[in-house]
Amino acid sequence: MAGGKQSPRQRMVNLMYLVFIAMLAMNMSKEVLSAFGLMNEKLSESNTRTTKSNQASYEALALKASEQAKQYGKAKEDTDKLRVMADELFNYIEDLKGKMTADLKDKKAYEAMDKSGYLDQYFFANGKISKNGTEFVKKIQTFRDKALEVLGENDLAKVIKARFSTNDVKDKEGIKKSWLSYNYEGFPLIASLTKMTQIQSDIKTTESDALATLLQGELSKAVSMTNYDAMVVFEKNAYYPGEKLSGKIVLGKNDPNLTAERVVLNGKEIAESKIKAGQVILDGPAGGVGDKDLKGSFFFKEGDSLVEIPIKGGYSVIPKPNDAVISADKMNVVYRGLTNPLTISIPGISGNKVTASAPGLSRVKGNSYAMRPKAGNEVSIRVSGKLPSGTPVSSSKKFRIKDIPSANGMVRNQFGTVRMPKSSVAKIVVGAGLPDFLFDLKLNVSSFKIKIPGQITIPVTGTRLNARAKKALAKARRNDLISIFDIKASVSGSNYKLKKVLPVNIEITN
Repeated sequence: MAGGKQSPRQRMVNLMYLVFIAMLAMNMSKEVLSAFGLMNEKLSESNTRTTKSNQASYEALALKASEQAKQYGKAKEDTDKLRVMADELFNYIEDLKGKMTADLKDKKAYEAMDKSGYLDQYFFANGKISKNGTEFVKKIQTFRDKALEVLGENDLAKVIKARFSTNDVKDKEGIKKSWLSYNYEGFPLIASLTKMTQIQSDIKTTESDALATLLQGELSKAVSMTNYDAMVVFEKNAYYPGEKLSGKIVLGKNDPNLTAERVVLNGKEIAESKIKAGQVILDGPAGGVGDKDLKGSFFFKEGDSLVEIPIKGGYSVIPKPNDAVISADKMNVVYRGLTNPLTISIPGISGNKVTASAPGLSRVKGNSYAMRPKAGNEVSIRVSGKLPSGTPVSSSKKFRIKDIPSANGMVRNQFGTVRMPKSSVAKIVVGAGLPDFLFDLKLNVSSFKIKIPGQITIPVTGTRLNARAKKALAKARRNDLISIFDIKASVSGSNYKLKKVLPVNIEITN
């Protein structure tokens, strides 16, 4: 348009053309300013939603930490630190935005926010960054560094370094500028406001990312396969040769940070001291012989309620093998006329699941039985029971039946030949005993015969000499051997009569 002499009309046309271009530029600037304003509104709305979302996450984490402090306590501690720093920087920027628009009557008149004067004076002075500008940059740097300290080195750390970088920047002409000057010097007010809101959005996003990262880290630890143990679980604790195994190998979680709120077993609450991290200690008495059931529940706190996990199991208590089992095969004997005590059991089976039968056999209690043999020379005792698997087992054993062995006649509790004066013989009490017999039996004498040298045999009923025997005794002399024989005796408390009682002799001393 320059060059040559122009007519007034041409100059007018040129001027109108310049005005038209200026008007287009002004319209474009207004549209850009409005676009920044709308973007600022969208970012502000997004920040409000993110704040609510973060608040819900903080509350959920606090609840988890109260339920399982060992597992989630560290994550809550770290996010609480970050939250304080984030609120401090967010509110600082919000206060600065308020100062920037304090003189505006209409906060949404974005087309009027085309001046850069406020921040040019607030952040810069005499071509340098002011105290306020230094403070602004310092607060962003402090938040970034402390956030990195809390979160540690991970993928999120790289994002935060880039998100809150305040390094010097080169402009499109390659000129190096400070981060503050590059972003805020000479920019329209609405553009700077939008950038401020963007920083606030980055703060909220960083909180959200940190919550997700820390929680995800704890959840990853919780579900990590390193927290599982392979456990072999059999249906019973012992097996017999030829019996099939019945069990399984399962993966059980061994989480030292997971502690039950309470545990109930067989109707009794387990003491808090027995509820350890990831386990419950069982150290009570095993109880008497027999099958024992374990039934109860784990209770874990989840939200406002307790989650119940049932416990179901059991074990068997068998007689303690503290003695060797030795059998004298030729000595399997029971005596007729006596109550013979027997212990009958099957290893690995509780006594209440064992049955024994034979003529004259009865159970006293548990594994204790009593045998009173009937007629005959032998008896077979049959024993049966069921293994924990339900498999029946049985066996039998023969015992010889014998009569009680011959007893010995006694005088003054002495056997054989007893020496005493004649005057003492008249006062004797005749008894009977079983020396070296396994059973401690009391024998009752009902009658006997007495033979005094030179006199006829005299029968006596009872245990003391009768008048006839005493009269014959009066004719006895020194060194005479008086014989007491054919003694009749029976077992006390029984009608069983001994088949033979050996005689006892008395030697007269004077």
